[in-house]
This record gives sequence, structure tokens and C-alpha cells, in this order.
Amino acid sequence: MAFQIPLIDRPISEIPLPPYFPLTHDELFKSDKPDWKLLTSHFASEGRILKQDTLHIISIATQLLKSEPTLIILQDPITVVGDIHGQYYDFLEILNLGGNPENTQYLFLGDYVDRGAFSIEVILLLYSLKINYPSLIFMLRGNHECRQMTSLFNFRSECLYKYDLDVYDAFMDSFDCLPMACVLNNNFLAVHGGLSPELHSLDDIKYMRRFFEPGREGLQCDLLWSDPVDSSDGRLSQVFKNNEVRGCSFFFGGEATRKFLKDNNLIAVIRAHEAQKDGFKMLYWNGPNFPSIITIFSAPNYCDCYKNKGAMIRFDDGVLNIEQYNHSKHPHVLPNFMDVFKWSVPFVIEKIVQMMCVILKKDQNSSKIIVDDSCIRRICELEQGVMSSELKGDTIEKIVFFLRKLRESKIKSVSEVTINEINLPKPRKSLTEAPVITDDNESFINAKINDWINEKRPSSL
Repeated sequence: MAFQIPLIDRPISEIPLPPYFPLTHDELFKSDKPDWKLLTSHFASEGRILKQDTLHIISIATQLLKSEPTLIILQDPITVVGDIHGQYYDFLEILNLGGNPENTQYLFLGDYVDRGAFSIEVILLLYSLKINYPSLIFMLRGNHECRQMTSLFNFRSECLYKYDLDVYDAFMDSFDCLPMACVLNNNFLAVHGGLSPELHSLDDIKYMRRFFEPGREGLQCDLLWSDPVDSSDGRLSQVFKNNEVRGCSFFFGGEATRKFLKDNNLIAVIRAHEAQKDGFKMLYWNGPNFPSIITIFSAPNYCDCYKNKGAMIRFDDGVLNIEQYNHSKHPHVLPNFMDVFKWSVPFVIEKIVQMMCVILKKDQNSSKIIVDDSCIRRICELEQGVMSSELKGDTIEKIVFFLRKLRESKIKSVSEVTINEINLPKPRKSLTEAPVITDDNESFINAKINDWINEKRPSSL
């Protein structure tokens, strides 16, 4: 059955209509490689591609990633990018500022998915760039590129909403193939998280096993999860201290950092993994001349509430430059990819129940209201409909409680009905309402405090 193209009769005509059809295979693959420029604009207008083409892109990228060493060796010029976290429209700005992918070498430090609502678009465009330019685009694994974190956060839900479980499983298998670290200019170790008590030399990374779901301890876990201690002097009571913030791995300080850099003839560690107000942070634990730890975070206004800047590193001829940028506007997505009709159901039900209250209450000019069996049956049907809904929470529970009490009162007395209103659930606050924060630093700190629990690795799913 052929689908008809919808009428171009939008009430707000200045907002462009998203593509109604996905790109065809012939449109996307004009050669044996995906047309990444077409894909870029198609995703920017909220378009989709076919499931079989999605799986095809993942399959080709997986083979390329699998063939690369666990420890990549690269030289500048190169652009280094930190966490992106599904912020597709900010990712487009990164590619605009960082250099044309056709002739610019990129190193991405992981965390491409989760938190943002456009993770599939980010990772598919990255994989398409990797397929087109395998000697220019390099990707490391982040702590969110795993089954546990994507199930806890929203990437798995996004895959099920936009495709299905087959696509999610294909992505997870591809994440198992991502390299773990990179040596830049023979001077810098680039990694998502940080150092490990099991990391003594670069050979420890070079010969480690990587093609599996990360465990809760060991070298792979630490490379993805460890953090430098938040201290200007790097002092720590132990060389490696348990990382209670993350729920796994370690904090490392100046002593561990200086020893690792000296033993491996390196200058600094470049890592991502932590949101930064300015998009980056430098720790001078090895003298004032050059930072020993550089944290780079590339997702501006993280989670739409941090009010932070994004940043990237540009290496050219041995010179390190950091470029900052602000967030880009993006389409609004309801929580859990809920459509507007399902989102509005609690409010509609609430108003209906309130109307029922008014109708069934005693009228000032009437002593009785007749409620027959048909009315009771309709109330029961409404109650069952609410209980069978996918919606959950206090709102539905209160409405069901009200309906049940209403039905019970009708069964006891259908001739004389007196209904006392209970406290009905209040409408949810407008999605546009937000606390007024006059200072960006205050906004960043408050967001970080409120989001603290989400930085911890869960003990289990």
C-alpha cells in the first residue's frame, strides 16, 4: 500500500516539515560508501534512513574498527573531540569548527551516545565518516559505549523507538570493537577516562583484550572510568584511591601521573569523561610549563541544563590550541521519546474526571441525580482503560483510586449520590518553565549537583 505525501498545510508554516520518507538505498549509497553530506542534512531536518541501510553502515564500520589496533598511533595536524552524548546539532558545529572531515584528521574520545536525544544520528554520521575516510577519522571507546550504560540511560530506548532490538544489538557489537587509547605526536596519551594501577607501560594497552563488555574492574574499566583528583596540586592520600563518585575504578593524583609520564616518556594525558564549565580543564601537576592532565568536554549546555561551553583541541605543528563554542538550537523531544498524544493523556483524563465530578454532584436545584447501571458500567470501563494504559505514576494512581471510589459509592447507592471531591492531581508544570538562574557558574554547579547520581555506575541493571 503506497503512502500519500501529506498536505503542506502546517499551522506554523515557517517551521520546515521533516522528511516524510526515509532516504532510499540508492539515494544514500551512490557508490559503495554512504553519502555523508546528504546524511548530514537529512538528519538535521529530522529524517530517517531504512533499517537495512542502518545495519549496513554499522557492519562496515564494525569491520574497520575491529581491524584497528587497541592503541592507535597518530601525528598532528589533528582535532581532538571529547564527549558528544547524542547532541547531534552541536556535533554539526564541531565538524564546522574543527575542519572539513574530507581533509581534517579527527580523534574522538568516546561517549557518543546517551543523555541527548539524537545519539543514533551522531553515531551513524560518525560511522559514515569513518567509512569514507578511514585514515582520517578515529574513534575511541567511552564508558557509555556499553550495554549496561545504554540500558540505564536512553540509547537503548532510542534504538527501540526509531528502529528495533536488532539495530541496538548491532551497535553494541560495534562498540566492543572500538580502540581504547591513542598516542599523539609520541608525547600525549589520549584516552576517555584516565590512568590505572594496572597501567605501567603503553604495551599494557597495546596487548590488552578489548572485544567484550567492560567489567567492573581491571585495566579496561579504568581506562574508561577513572578520574584525576580535583586538586590543583594533585595530592592524594593514596597513589590510587577508590572512586566512590563513579561507583567503580579509581581517582589518581599527581604521584601516579608523574610516574606514568616519566616511565613512558610522555608529556601529558588528554582525556574526556567529565563535564567542564569552560569545556576544558588543565591540571599542572608536573610543573608550570605545560599541563600534565587535559580534560576536554565537547557537549555544550550538557543535558540542556548545565549552561557550559563545549571545547575541542586542535593540534598543528606541535602547537596545542583549544577552541570553545556555545550550544546550538535543536528540536524539542519529549521525555522517553513520548509522542504528544500519549503525553497529553493524563491531562485529558484529569479534565474528564473533573467534568464527571461536576455532573455527578448534587445540583442546588435538585435533590437527586439518577445514576443507573449504564453509568456504572461506563465508569468501570474508564477505570479499566486507565489501568491498562502504559502511563504510570502518581497521576494515574490517583485517578484510578478516584474512579474506584466513585464506582463503589454508586454501587452502594444509585438513587442518592453525593460525591466529595478528592485532591485531584495537578497538571505538570510547563516544559518551558525553568528556575531563573542569573549566573552561569551557579547554573553549572546546581546542574552538576542534581546530576551527581547519574555519574555513578550502577551495581547492576
